[in-house]
Amino acid sequence: MFGVDVGGTFTDVVAVNDGAIRTAKVPTDLHDTARGVLRGADEIGVGDASVFNHASTHGLNAVITRQLPKVAFLTTLGHRDILDMGRTWRPPEGLTNPGWRRSFGDAARPLVPRYLRRGVRERLTATGEELIPLDEEHAREQLAVLRRCAVEGVAICLLNSYVDGRHELRLRELVRAELGDIPVSVSSEVSPLAKEFARASTTVVDVLMKIIYGEYTKRLDEGLRRLGFAGSLNFADCAARLIPAEIAMEHPFRIVFAGPAAGTMSSAHFGRVVGARNLLCCDVGGTSCDISLVTDGEPFVDTTFELEHDLVVNTLSNDVSSIGAGGGSLVRIDSVGELRVGPGSAGAEPGPACYGLGGTQPTITDACLLAGILDPGGFAGGRMRLDPDGARAAFESLDCGLTLAQRVRYAFDIGVHNIAEGLFNVAIKRGIDPRDYSLIAYGAAGPMLLPAVLEQMRARELIIPPYPGLFSALGLVSSDRVYSDSRSAYQMLTSDTAASIDTVYRQMEEAVRDRLAPADRERAVFVRTFDGRLHGQTWETPFVEVPAGRITPDSVDSMIANFHKSYAERWGHAFEALPVQGVTYRVHAVVPSPKVSYPEAPVTSGRAPQPTGKVVLRHLFDDEVPAAEYDREALRAGDRLPGPAVVREPTSTTFVLPGQTAEVGRYGELHITKA
Repeated sequence: MFGVDVGGTFTDVVAVNDGAIRTAKVPTDLHDTARGVLRGADEIGVGDASVFNHASTHGLNAVITRQLPKVAFLTTLGHRDILDMGRTWRPPEGLTNPGWRRSFGDAARPLVPRYLRRGVRERLTATGEELIPLDEEHAREQLAVLRRCAVEGVAICLLNSYVDGRHELRLRELVRAELGDIPVSVSSEVSPLAKEFARASTTVVDVLMKIIYGEYTKRLDEGLRRLGFAGSLNFADCAARLIPAEIAMEHPFRIVFAGPAAGTMSSAHFGRVVGARNLLCCDVGGTSCDISLVTDGEPFVDTTFELEHDLVVNTLSNDVSSIGAGGGSLVRIDSVGELRVGPGSAGAEPGPACYGLGGTQPTITDACLLAGILDPGGFAGGRMRLDPDGARAAFESLDCGLTLAQRVRYAFDIGVHNIAEGLFNVAIKRGIDPRDYSLIAYGAAGPMLLPAVLEQMRARELIIPPYPGLFSALGLVSSDRVYSDSRSAYQMLTSDTAASIDTVYRQMEEAVRDRLAPADRERAVFVRTFDGRLHGQTWETPFVEVPAGRITPDSVDSMIANFHKSYAERWGHAFEALPVQGVTYRVHAVVPSPKVSYPEAPVTSGRAPQPTGKVVLRHLFDDEVPAAEYDREALRAGDRLPGPAVVREPTSTTFVLPGQTAEVGRYGELHITKA
């Protein structure tokens, strides 16, 4: 099994074969990400693999940077500005700022410029009745404009089409006739759910991803075949569930946020292995820090997520909060002379100053090098030599009155504080007590920074899993293949609606079953849920359990009881006297897949582990502090390492602070606690 996680700085590749885990970490090729993936796959031998599971931030980064193809948006006449208005929500920092504007609005950086958003004369009612027939002549006039503009794809989202998509489907036929065989996404197929803006934004993201990932997937598949790979190519979705590549490309909006989600899935799987079922997950890479939550062994899953504030995508996703805090976070002096860290990043090109690739601004990685945490000759398994003089010159170039030691120490402390603040925000948002949770740190920079975060949070412990620098990629060999469908239909849950609800579920299950490979149809486990609300509410409580089999009046009673139970668990109170309305109905077909098994580490002989050397920690404390240096591969289960200590491995470095102790667990993981 192969798992590949394409990040903004590095591409992580893992291979699992007969219990043995092989890894590779290669720089991400920002100009051709497939090239970096193929380089890593070739490095550890992909020819004998049966599956190749892929996750990437390629599409996400394209949206964030607006390096997007030119696409058009067709909607009901008079409603083309729904993409500009969004949901009219402001973030906290924009509530008192009259100059705040949405990042994707017409006054900023729209995904689709207003001149490419065209209205078409038609209208269906909320019950699917035709109020205004589709005016095909008017539609052709709008398509003529788009033809002159040479658009590369079209997103179609008409009002109320989630009830009946016949106007959208006819409009797609007209697009094909007038504009040729270009990618087209229609909302009644992409996201047949209520709430117009979320459906519209999801459809736009889908057509963008079709263009971005379409050619990429073809190049990747052809490259893998040239390397001798003859297995199945799968993509991970935003909940890190696996989808065959050809099905993923039908609606690729579901894979736009797959990379961060894979880390959460990997944490949940490993947490179940070591008995840590409540986890605050922290993936610190070169560009960002992705924070997520695992409770009772399961990731916290949402029905939507935001690419940017208010830019909504309708797909199930692991709840991941991203902040601009990573190894490549830039250290700078702001306009009032204060030292700041992030959110800007040096990225893979040019990278931190110590990489010697043209970077001149200092970063957290430069600070850790000058502090003595990083080994200049052993970085990335010895494949890259770091330049301390370049790091020192970058810090000395800052225009401030601080000494070099102060600059390095403050940069490190602020970077750690930024991560701690992000973790506290997630804990508060989800109403959990960090004392009931363990931190788990991964990503190349996670083990280097999270021990210092542990000093600020009263979590149970900090876990450093095996292969932390490639841990998200291991999440891609820790997941199942899942086929999903969902539809909206506003119906009060009563005995009278049992038949119509049963029809919805049977139609969805038949559609999902048709997409399954013949060999998977017997193994697939079908799971039903629905999103419901109390009568008169605006927002839904998601993932309420639904009984299997035919929906009868008794089944509806069970759905109502399950709703009130879920409502109380999620919101802390229940209103069982109020009627319940079903809004969105969901079906998942779960096909169990082989998962990575972690080999047990050799057990310690009882003797204290022997350091491989000594390092001197500078700048982070009032005086220089000597620290023991260990090779992680030489450690044994049961070994205890008193801090300060530095543990080195090819893809990461763990920094154990003074007053902390690291103990090696059964599978080679490190458990760091206060001594």
